[in-house]
Amino acid sequence: MITRRHANALLVAAAVLPNAVTAQAPDFYQLQRDVVFGTPAEFDTALETIQRRGDPDMAAGLITALRFTQRPRYTITDVLAAITGEAGARTWFDWMLWQERHPKIVPHPSYADFKRELFLGIDPNFDVFLRAKHIRREAMRIRLEEITWGGVRKDGIPSLDNPELIPADGAGYMRDDDLVFGVSINGDTRAYPLRIMGWHEMFNEVIGGVPVALAYCTLCGSGILFETKVPGRSEPLVFGSSGFLYRSNKLMFDRATHSLWNQFTGRPVSGELVDCGIELVQRPVVIDAWTNWRTANPETRILSLNTGHRRDYGSGVVYRAYFGSDDLMFPVNVDQSLHRQKDYVFGVRQFGGAKAWPISAFAKNPVINDGLLDRPLVLIGNAATRTARAYERGALSFTGDVGGLTSKDGTH
Repeated sequence: MITRRHANALLVAAAVLPNAVTAQAPDFYQLQRDVVFGTPAEFDTALETIQRRGDPDMAAGLITALRFTQRPRYTITDVLAAITGEAGARTWFDWMLWQERHPKIVPHPSYADFKRELFLGIDPNFDVFLRAKHIRREAMRIRLEEITWGGVRKDGIPSLDNPELIPADGAGYMRDDDLVFGVSINGDTRAYPLRIMGWHEMFNEVIGGVPVALAYCTLCGSGILFETKVPGRSEPLVFGSSGFLYRSNKLMFDRATHSLWNQFTGRPVSGELVDCGIELVQRPVVIDAWTNWRTANPETRILSLNTGHRRDYGSGVVYRAYFGSDDLMFPVNVDQSLHRQKDYVFGVRQFGGAKAWPISAFAKNPVINDGLLDRPLVLIGNAATRTARAYERGALSFTGDVGGLTSKDGTH
């Protein structure tokens, strides 16, 4: 027989049951932690829970865990296959490529906290880049799940800030065929050897009265020179290397706000400056053999080996194995139907568009008449030294080589 007291007890139980069920719901943050840090039993339970739930929103956490866990990785990939339907991916590299191809799969909200904790365990100084308000999905211009650790801590690749320069005659350490970044602004001409910059990937300078920074991503072979005085700020920005990558391209940061910036675009992608509408102005920079640059610019100054850091600045030393391989060190989807993924290209981003030409094309023809959108261009290049320049040509077409141009109407 059910008494009134029993009936009241059942009503109370019915009233609290939904909350009780909620209290027993999985802690998704903890599940991701257990895949990396948990005991064998916690690891197994976490994967079973994630697989039973069957939602691909946990894929980002599992892909991140694949790189850092000490537990059996094949077990994680089996669960990833079950919740995503992707059967062909097996390694962290594979799954990162899969993730890039599936931007519509949004990670579980707990992923940001999990990734933050994981990266702070690598370097507590990453905290300045990973503040909770800055890594919310709506606050970022790139996907958090595609930001990878590049293998170094914050400033682990130290920038050169106003480094020592010497006259060309004092650079006895240089070989004629060593490549340099050549910069000339308002008559101030300088050379920055790649054999040195490969260890530093960034310099902050004032050249010809203009504050600039060179952002060199060794992984993608690109060196871009940016003006660092931006509207709304009284002082030029000073940049460093964060230790993070996005699609095998370095994420640099400014030391004033610790916002992360895309090295290719010169735009902030997370942090305090992300909504400020800033895009750094580019300045011309060329790559050339030291002998060519010095001959054309006899008054040039060049980096001293006295950088304040102990590195092997020998010719061809830095990233030798990487440059000698066809493989990438970090994952990014690349269309290789026409060119290999590590082929050098000369790119122009201007006039509201962008276009790239393979450096190898200049081996057959050092002068290329082409265009970008409705702007006719002439490109002059040297495949051996990776040197290329582009100029607007109007209605003219040119022949010749890097030593001089002749228009088809005979004008030199």
